[in-house]
Amino acid sequence: LFIILKAVIVLASWIFAYYAMKHLPITIAATIKASQPVLTLLGALLVFGERLNLYQWIGVTIAIISFFMLSSAGKKEGISFVHNRWIWFIVLATITGSMSGLYDKYLMSNGFDRMTVQVWYTYYQMVIMFFILLFLWYPHRKKTTPFRWRNSIFLISLFLVVADFVYFYALSFPDSMISIVSMARRSGVVVSFVFGVFFFREKNIKDKAIDLILVLIGMYFLYLGSR
Repeated sequence: LFIILKAVIVLASWIFAYYAMKHLPITIAATIKASQPVLTLLGALLVFGERLNLYQWIGVTIAIISFFMLSSAGKKEGISFVHNRWIWFIVLATITGSMSGLYDKYLMSNGFDRMTVQVWYTYYQMVIMFFILLFLWYPHRKKTTPFRWRNSIFLISLFLVVADFVYFYALSFPDSMISIVSMARRSGVVVSFVFGVFFFREKNIKDKAIDLILVLIGMYFLYLGSR
């Protein structure tokens, strides 16, 4: 039951994130998602009693500032951070993603084997997604998104499994801090950002790049504080 709950939380985060990414520039969606460690930090302080030093607080503060700066960049593309439903979807994806990270730390701290969690929550996801596809996608598949096999489907699965393996391994150490692991994990926003610039030719890259640089500077300060 603990691991089924993990599967439900992760799927909720993915569904919100995929819908948002479909309708938002990836440079905005990925950068908002990169602010997830800020929420994870708050949870870590309240739930696990983690304490940050000066460098780590500086890093978190910079990450928060970058989020608010990103909202101004979005307005230049006609995206309202208040009235756009897809912005709320990516925010919900960020919140549920943060919940997942905190729950992972809880599982690892209470004797769950990391491979047991990863393998079984993947199986449970498959079962849950079968019913989601059966009731939400299958009846309308011809009008919305008919299925077409692409090699990227396999690659997404492969990258997710490898990323989760390394992530759970990091959390399995007794002295690991979910607030720091979560921030380091979100450095992957660089890949998404570069992809949006060179492959999707998205706009207002200069302003968004400043926001991204602030996120990376914040991560660097977290690194300094965790040495």
